[in-house]
Amino acid sequence: MSIFEGHIPLIMLPLAVVLDLALGEPPTKLHPTVWIGRTVSIADRLAPKSPRAGLAAGVVAVVLITGAWTAAAFFLLEWLKGVHTIAFLLAGAVILKTTFSVKMLHGVAANVRDLLVSGDMDQVRSRMSSLVSRDPSQLTPELATAAAIESVSENMCDSFIGPWLAFALFGVPGAVAYRAINTLDSMIGYHGHYEYLGKAAARLDDLVNLMPARISGALLVLASAVLPGQRAGRAWRIMWRDHGRTESPNAGWAMSGMAGALGVQLEKVGHYRLGDPVRRLEPMDITRTVRSMYLVAGFSLAAALALTYLRTQFI
Repeated sequence: MSIFEGHIPLIMLPLAVVLDLALGEPPTKLHPTVWIGRTVSIADRLAPKSPRAGLAAGVVAVVLITGAWTAAAFFLLEWLKGVHTIAFLLAGAVILKTTFSVKMLHGVAANVRDLLVSGDMDQVRSRMSSLVSRDPSQLTPELATAAAIESVSENMCDSFIGPWLAFALFGVPGAVAYRAINTLDSMIGYHGHYEYLGKAAARLDDLVNLMPARISGALLVLASAVLPGQRAGRAWRIMWRDHGRTESPNAGWAMSGMAGALGVQLEKVGHYRLGDPVRRLEPMDITRTVRSMYLVAGFSLAAALALTYLRTQFI
């Protein structure tokens, strides 16, 4: 094996990040996450409706869908590795890019901020469905600002920290597996209609995000130590006090850390309040959160590359 071949994973991840920042998301028809979503929809249509059978079908769906897409990525890349090293590198970077997104998260949040600044609440409410799963019809400007901050903070975990950690530990197939699990959870991991069919997906998603969620909270605190207008001590205190107030065992870590760093209170009416209202929320807080996101992404990328190096050297 040449020196170049031994360092391909260390090139692949930064290349995938460059693709994300430069090009954003691929067309819907060509997006593997969309393809994964279609297989989840097929499983949903075919699943039995009774609780016990639905629960069993949910387990089967998680195993088959995650296993099939992970295996597809593995065998495709193994074949390309035998064809040409450059083909393997480029294909791996493209597939890896589709498992995470930094640019899109920034873009959606910035769009909501601009609409809030212009006072166009009708457009704000229509755009909120791409950020949060809540009824936007009663959102005030302050609640919409809070929702955007919560979305950026929480989604750092599964938008890039989780996939990068999975790649660092298990390569591109690991990142694909992570994205398949996350897609299953986002589509069927809800109470109500999907209470039984989606239970396995929701629990597995909670499990695989235990570490990424806590890493995202810790890195947000670290970022708040160097970003203007944020306070690391308060971020740390609020994160430890409020992280358990959300229904999800993972969502509260980054959201409460961000609330503490900014000195604001984030509220989802009827569900939780995170942080202390040291001052009122303003649209500029979305910008501050996006800045934190990019710094956290930089920290995460460095850590993922370090883990990748250790994997390639010692495993």
